[in-house]
Amino acid sequence: MSEFLKQHRDKIDAIDEQLLSLVNERARLAREIGNLKNGGPIYRPEREAQVLRRLLDQNQGPLSDEAVTAIFRQVMANCRALEKELSVAFLGPLGTFSEEAATKQFGELSAPVQCSSIDEVFRVVEAGKVDYGVVPVENSTEGAIGRTLDLLVGSRIKICGEVELAVHHNLLSKQENISLIKKLYSHTQSLSQCHEWLNQNLAGVERHAVVSNAEAARLAAEQDDAAALASIRAAKLFDLNVLAESVEDDPKNTTRFLILATHDVAPSGRDKTSLAMATRNVPGAMSNLLEPLARHQVSMTKLESRPSKTGIWEYVFFVDIEGHHEDVAVASALRELQQRASFLKILGSYPMAVI
Repeated sequence: MSEFLKQHRDKIDAIDEQLLSLVNERARLAREIGNLKNGGPIYRPEREAQVLRRLLDQNQGPLSDEAVTAIFRQVMANCRALEKELSVAFLGPLGTFSEEAATKQFGELSAPVQCSSIDEVFRVVEAGKVDYGVVPVENSTEGAIGRTLDLLVGSRIKICGEVELAVHHNLLSKQENISLIKKLYSHTQSLSQCHEWLNQNLAGVERHAVVSNAEAARLAAEQDDAAALASIRAAKLFDLNVLAESVEDDPKNTTRFLILATHDVAPSGRDKTSLAMATRNVPGAMSNLLEPLARHQVSMTKLESRPSKTGIWEYVFFVDIEGHHEDVAVASALRELQQRASFLKILGSYPMAVI
């Protein structure tokens, strides 16, 4: 070993010792803060978002912003665990993109709760059986997840955070030869997101929609002539070969997930508020309803409609706006919206997604 190499390694060893000491000091302070909270929420998404944004503003590399957020999310997760191991529900089984989103937001999960449906995620959060839930709400290729939007309207649950996850679909199988594949399993959304690639490469293969990509991987692992569209993690969990990587039609394919809770979130300084609203079916009703947002200079980032369950050709509109409902401009606009809308529900104010 050269003397220069030894010097560098000695420096790394010294830095590691400093890091260990500092991380433990951070953990002690976090535990003291937990004692001062007097039973308040352990997970504070607004505070964690502020910490991550500050660190990213200061990051000069060579670590990427994604690497910095992953490292510090895990540090914060371990500090939270000194107070309590959070239970997080998501659409299972293990290996789904929902689990990946939950891990991205909360760090490695020590108490993952696998649910069989989005409905079940809502139920266990609302019943207090878990601390938080993670559900998909929209995909950049296929649009909104209707079931999530419908459940938000009728639930007491609050949105307390969001996660944006780059979704890469991979062709997995026990086989090593793609020409021997006779059946393909995947979630309906994934089949749509990979439609053109499948037409070009697996045109004659039967396509079967299942409840999740992880379930697709499980089924593929039980059959010699089957394949699944799923994550690399699913390939490892079910011991499958990766026949093709990133087969989604749009390389920027991204799914947005919501973090569900039973409590509100304080402002973080860079927030989003989600609303559900309805108006009378008369000419100009929608433009009249949204006018207060423009007048108070509140930016609307999303407008989505869903059929109402109360009548034929009646709709509920889902709107995302920039800002927290406690912000002066947003609060003023919401007061006027309340007077104009036949129905208005604040689904939650929460920090905008951090990388």
